[in-house]
Amino acid sequence: MPYLVGSTPEPLDACCDGVNQIKGMAITIDEKRQACGCVKDAANKYSNIKQDAASDLPKKCGVPLSYPVSKTIDCNT
Repeated sequence: MPYLVGSTPEPLDACCDGVNQIKGMAITIDEKRQACGCVKDAANKYSNIKQDAASDLPKKCGVPLSYPVSKTIDCNT
């Protein structure tokens, strides 16, 4: 959360580990849609998350995702 709310300029290792775990668990299209939904739901629980930080998180962690981290993404597309 510190990176996502702007408290730190870079994500912590534990945060990147979480991004990596999400990517590793979501292999099929259905799993990727479910993971996308979970990320979207989690992001929407916190009003203070900065959208630019959320969008940049996979890149900052070196873990490309097949969908952007966003509060408004349509996970069915």
